[in-house]
Amino acid sequence: MKDVEPQAVLSPITEAAILLTLVVEPGAEDEVRGALSEMSGLKRSVGFRLPEGELTCVVGIGADAWDRLFRLPHPAGLHPFRALAGAQHHAPATPGDLFFHLRAHRLDLCFELAQRLTERLAGHARVVDEVHGFRSFDERDLLGFVDGTENPEGASASTAVLIDAEDEPANAGGSYVVVQKYVHDLGAWDALPVEQQERAIGRTKLSDIEMPDDVKPPNSHVALNTIVDDDGNERQIMRYNMPFGAVGTREFGTYFIGYAATPDVIERMLSNMFIGNPPGTYDRILDFSTALTGNLFFVPTIGFLDDPPEPGAGSSQSAAVAEHDESLGIGNLDG
Repeated sequence: MKDVEPQAVLSPITEAAILLTLVVEPGAEDEVRGALSEMSGLKRSVGFRLPEGELTCVVGIGADAWDRLFRLPHPAGLHPFRALAGAQHHAPATPGDLFFHLRAHRLDLCFELAQRLTERLAGHARVVDEVHGFRSFDERDLLGFVDGTENPEGASASTAVLIDAEDEPANAGGSYVVVQKYVHDLGAWDALPVEQQERAIGRTKLSDIEMPDDVKPPNSHVALNTIVDDDGNERQIMRYNMPFGAVGTREFGTYFIGYAATPDVIERMLSNMFIGNPPGTYDRILDFSTALTGNLFFVPTIGFLDDPPEPGAGSSQSAAVAEHDESLGIGNLDG
């Protein structure tokens, strides 16, 4: 059985990050599969030069790439990102086979690793989106509000993010990540009085205190992103959002990075934001923030990446999944 040690998903937010989305070139599957097995070594080679920089690299694999690279049964939650078209705003689905989430306390470490891994993939996979993120003051986004306040901690974080063996025995220790790049109309946002900004977010701007439920508007960002299960428990995800921007072109944005043990909770949040709950009460923040990209990736364990299976070689894995499904009375949904 593959090592179930997770990738560095739960590393703390750092001062710098580089987010890379790539597509695999047709016919390059063998080369990419081999390159994935070298990612841990590349990260160690770069990070060893400055251990206190705490360089990490998380690799995600998209649904189409999973089929092409491994020809194994899909992880239960892996599918192409589902675009959303609301009455006012749209969340697009954009190309993406591989995702690299590089983090460190210094940008030069992220940049060096980004160079090395793209050199290794040159001619086999090409970058279709690249964002250099930075930490802004006390973890605020460029809208001026603290981001990620409700992230779970400790054991709750692991439960929220890492796949449990009882849920997906073949993918225990893995995770899912949803990413989107948003650009902000800061001119329009900054023209709003602070009180209106706070009502759009659902929190106070200076003290970062959530508004009471009887005061918080139903179309506020916090209200629409609070997901409660049938037992009344709030479902949690880990947000590692990063601000980014370019002052010359006046591009200012937030790169959304959401990890979860199952993507359905993030998908419900996005549906609430863009469609509304109830429909029509879309997220007020979308009047100032436009989604440019959208992707969903599966994040396998370190053992899977270090020793990727040959295409179709996961017969024992497939058998284990089938046996688990049969025990739950689940048929073969793929026919």
